[in-house]
Amino acid sequence: MDRVALRGLKARGHHGVFPKEREEGQTFLVDIVLGLDIRPAAADDDLTKTVHYGIVAEEVVAVVEGEPVNLIETLAERIAQTCLKHEGVQEVEVCVHKPDAPITVPFDDVTVTITRSRA
Repeated sequence: MDRVALRGLKARGHHGVFPKEREEGQTFLVDIVLGLDIRPAAADDDLTKTVHYGIVAEEVVAVVEGEPVNLIETLAERIAQTCLKHEGVQEVEVCVHKPDAPITVPFDDVTVTITRSRA
């Protein structure tokens, strides 16, 4: 399976279990890796035979900016399901970064990574 990756998609969301997270929001970063067969697109040099990663990026940002959820696990699942709606995408890996998570000790990042495929 071939891979198309988008790294560091940035959006402001209001996800989290604490009232401050919901009210003020924070920046989330998302990495996605789409699994699909790009041979037909490459052979014909045809965008319609692959995934339009610009559209996928816009949709992922819309999910992050959309309806708040408590857990980044839930956010990752919603992003994965959005990506799998694209014809040809057979698998997706989603990594949601929450670099401003409300943790009381020094840290660099909090991430949740999931892999989903068409069933």
